[in-house]
Amino acid sequence: MKNPSFQTAVVHPKVPVVRPTHSKATPIYQSSVFTFHSLADLESYYTGEHSYLYSRMGNPNTDELGSRVAEWEGADGGIATSSGMSAILASLLAVCKTGDHMVAARDVYGGSYHLLAEECAQFGISVSFVEGGIASFAAAIRPNTKVLYSESVTNPVLRVENLAELASLAKERGLVTIIDNTFPTPYLVRPLQVGIDISVHSATKYIGGHSDVTAGVAVANEPYLSKIRQKVVNLGANISPFEAWLAVRGSKTLALRMKQQCAVAEAVAREFSTMNEVQTVYYPSNLSPQGNGAIVTITLQEGANMPVFFEALDWIHIVPSLAGVETTVSYPTVASHRALPIAEQKKLGITETMVRISCGIEEQKDVVDQLKYAIVKSFEK
Repeated sequence: MKNPSFQTAVVHPKVPVVRPTHSKATPIYQSSVFTFHSLADLESYYTGEHSYLYSRMGNPNTDELGSRVAEWEGADGGIATSSGMSAILASLLAVCKTGDHMVAARDVYGGSYHLLAEECAQFGISVSFVEGGIASFAAAIRPNTKVLYSESVTNPVLRVENLAELASLAKERGLVTIIDNTFPTPYLVRPLQVGIDISVHSATKYIGGHSDVTAGVAVANEPYLSKIRQKVVNLGANISPFEAWLAVRGSKTLALRMKQQCAVAEAVAREFSTMNEVQTVYYPSNLSPQGNGAIVTITLQEGANMPVFFEALDWIHIVPSLAGVETTVSYPTVASHRALPIAEQKKLGITETMVRISCGIEEQKDVVDQLKYAIVKSFEK
């Protein structure tokens, strides 16, 4: 079977895994180093005949995680990292140097905004933030621009970036595109297949899927792949074998989880689009034939008592993250986008009544009813 469905591919990867004992599951190679029986054997690592030397530089578990995500996206390879942020940083530093400039969408994750605006400045890399859309990206390009950066679905307003157009613009101008594909995952969107150069993921979210691991993955074709790998090694941004093993184990149910989570999100978005207490519903449309994502962001009408809303959620908890099997909520203005200046928050529509909902795998009606109850309670006098 040459081209299995995504749901089958996440369970049965094509890339062979090192399993000398023929175990069904890959063992955890919980070792910082690998041994050699002679100097000639040691030399074989440097000539490419031996795969592993030191786990910061490569490990069967970390390689398995990177190769799985790369296979789903159709990339030459993938590099597993300690977090989504380290995957972004390694990717940026692989293609940018002091004096370079990048153009980035303004409506990205708050942590990414801070990384681009503050941390990259210390490397002498400048950034221009734009509203999104091809025209604004094109207008901000300078002679020293090297990278166009965005998210396939932005956080928290869920704007869908036109990746094919962005890739086309970059190729016309000789630029590199980096896309954070965390929200839709390769189940819904595969950036490299429309011409994007580098796709990064916070595998902490849907790839791991169970809120028990912190991990990142960057996937790319050559020559970017080798450059990112070297940055991860040099910066010490590698992930531990056990964390990688957990992420791989979680990834095997990615398709099943996303199918249900997208269905729950569709129900939530549909219900609240006609609710008087809800001012705005942010939810993509026509993102993918498989669904429109598992995140719904809503803004309640003015006057909502937000402490009451959050206290009335009962089994739906407040978390500063997303994508576990449980439905959760986040408060962008004080959590994910806390580092964003208030003026920038307002430009994006992030207000004190905005709530980001990460839909889980529960029964749709239970999620809708619990959220609706909390919304109604927040307007009671």
